[in-house]
Formats: sequence, C-alpha cells, structure tokens
Amino acid sequence: MAGSLVGAAAVSTQALLPLDDPLAIRQAGRDLLSLALLDARNHLLTRLAQDESAPALRLALRAAWYQEHWINCHVQRGRGEACDPAGVRLAGLELALADWLLPQGALGPPSPEAVRELLSNTLEVTLELLAGTPEDDAALHFYRQSLLHEDRLCETLDERRRAGPPPARAQRDALWLPSQRWHLGTAPGTTGLVPAHERGQLEAVLPEFEIDAQPVNWSQFVEFADDAGYDCADWWSPAGWAWVQAVNRRAPAHVEQLRGAVLVQRGLQDGAGLQRAAPGQAAMHLSRHEAQAWCAWAGRRLPTEAEWELAASTCSSRGFVWGDVFEWVAGSARGWPGAQPPAPGALDVLPASDDGAVGVLRGGSFATRARWRHPKARRFAPVTSDHLFCGFRSCAL
Repeated sequence: MAGSLVGAAAVSTQALLPLDDPLAIRQAGRDLLSLALLDARNHLLTRLAQDESAPALRLALRAAWYQEHWINCHVQRGRGEACDPAGVRLAGLELALADWLLPQGALGPPSPEAVRELLSNTLEVTLELLAGTPEDDAALHFYRQSLLHEDRLCETLDERRRAGPPPARAQRDALWLPSQRWHLGTAPGTTGLVPAHERGQLEAVLPEFEIDAQPVNWSQFVEFADDAGYDCADWWSPAGWAWVQAVNRRAPAHVEQLRGAVLVQRGLQDGAGLQRAAPGQAAMHLSRHEAQAWCAWAGRRLPTEAEWELAASTCSSRGFVWGDVFEWVAGSARGWPGAQPPAPGALDVLPASDDGAVGVLRGGSFATRARWRHPKARRFAPVTSDHLFCGFRSCAL
C-alpha cells in the first residue's frame, strides 16, 4: 500500500455519505470520518506526487505527525478537549519523524518513498483505533481535528504550487439587505467540531447595506491599476502606503502583467509558467492593503464580518457567490465574547495583540475542500499576506 493511493475501493462509495457536506462533517461519526480520512490522505498523496521537494515532504509529514501525536500515541485521546496536552504518549512508528520535520534536521530530508510509507502506516493505525472509538464528541474530537488539519495541509500545498485558477463568472448586480440583527460565532454547547475562531457569540445590529454578489474580479481590479492606483497615496492607508513603497508593489503577488491582459504565474518557482487570467475570475493574491486601496478608489468599503456572514448564510438563492477565494473583511482578528482558549490540537491561534496587523479572511477558496466551506469559518492572517488564494468584495458607503 505504501507509495500509492490508499483505500480507493472504499472511497469510491463516498457518494453514499455526505463527504462534502460541511454540516455533516462537523458532526461526523466513525463511518463518515473513516471515509473522509481516506479521502483526505488520497488528496494529500496526489499533491505530493506533483511536488516532492523537501518543503513539500515536510508539509506532508505533518499529517503523519498530527495523527501520531494526538491519536495514535496519545493515551488520553478519548478525553478529547479535556485531555492533558502534555500527557503520557506511547512511542510512534518512526523515531526519525521529529527530525524529518526540521528544515535542517541532523538526519537530512527523508525520501519520498519513506514519507509515503509513513503516511500509509499512520493512517492504518488511526483507522484501526477509530473503528473502536465511542460515538461521542469527546472521543471523536481528535479524529475530526485530524481531518481538518490534513485538508488544510493540502490547501497549503496548492498555495505552494500556485494552483488554480478560480472559476470565471459573469458579473452580477450587488445585493441590498435590510437592517436586522445577526449572531456571529457559535453558541456554547453546540455539538460536533467547532473550530477555535468560531467559538463564543456576538450579536450585531446591522443597518441596511449593499454588498457585491461576488468578489471583485480582474477586470475591475485592472481599472484601479490603470488609473495609477499603485502610484497615488490618496487611496492607501498610511500603513498600506508604507508597505507599497517598502516592497515596491505595482501589481498583486505573482502577477507579471496587468495591462492588456492579466498574466499570472502558475506552478512551482523553478517551473512556473504564465497563464492568462480570465477577466471574470476573482482577483487574488491580494493583501488587505490592496483590497482597502481598491475600495477607497472605487468609493466603496470592505464588508464587516457580520455583513459578510449574513449575506453568505441567507443570500445564496439571490446570487451571492462565495468560496472562489478567501475574502478580506474589515476589522482586526479577535475572538468572540465568551470564547474559551483553543482546545488541545486546535489549528488556529488567536493573535497576541489587537493592533490591526492581523486581519480576518472569510469563506474559502477554490482549493478549500467543500466540507470546510462553512459560512461561519474564519481565518486570521497578517494584513500583508498575499500568498494565500485571497481576494475581497465591497459594500456601498
């Protein structure tokens, strides 16, 4: 089984269970989790076949490490969030794993074959343990977290390869929403997997607002660049203008040409090629500074988290499209009131301070597995981040 896709026959039955349903996957029991973990591992192996560099191998190894650390070797795994993170652990399958994860490990990088073998063996142990696990949230906690972790690793590998692009879409009219109340976050006591950034609740009172039906596309963003948007300080915040000057930015990351046609780098650094981006594709690899500058130039603004989440949750039937790119929203990264500290094994960590340097991304991208495209999902990233598949949409002032 080492070096090849695992459990292909089992995964072929995925149509029988909702592998792509974000509500079902958060409540997943043993059967669904077993299929989903197989599916995630196959997804990871497919990406590893496209990139066997040392950094990609280390990223893939983190899937094996997570299952070893939190499931296969952790004697308190059945306690879930109540476990002792520093509790006793059994010996793992590969003593060299910790060294392999280090960029300058004493043993040197592992071979692709060794990585595939370890991925196969750790998954086999994980699935055996899962088969005897009680059907309750505590016992299943780390299996659900492992699935989220591995799907995130696949996203990171896609970002590293500059995969893409998102779909091209016909322009839709903006949507108007009446004033109303909306609850951000997730109520305490909600069962299933609740990622760290979604915990706690905040009630927002929203006045009426207009929001774009889809993210800003390349044809819209090119107008900003053609109008000397990168050369005029008037459109930029002080921090944004300082960033533009410091990095000599004249186009979004990985964009080689904006005028005439948008040419974007795709593929790995050494073998990257240029591809023409369709005008109707969501503009991406944008920092939040660039998103805010475009909004200032267009006489619009970024949506708040509450506005974005309300529209994503209630306006799909009206043409609100999301999930093509992660979307910057207004405001700094913060937890919701009442949120407890992140659970053991949590993937997301709250920023150390609320100084505006870390922003919020909502939704998901074309590289996000459908099972994690949940309207309450949040990501935190420095406002200068542009390596992600990130873009934005706007609201009327």
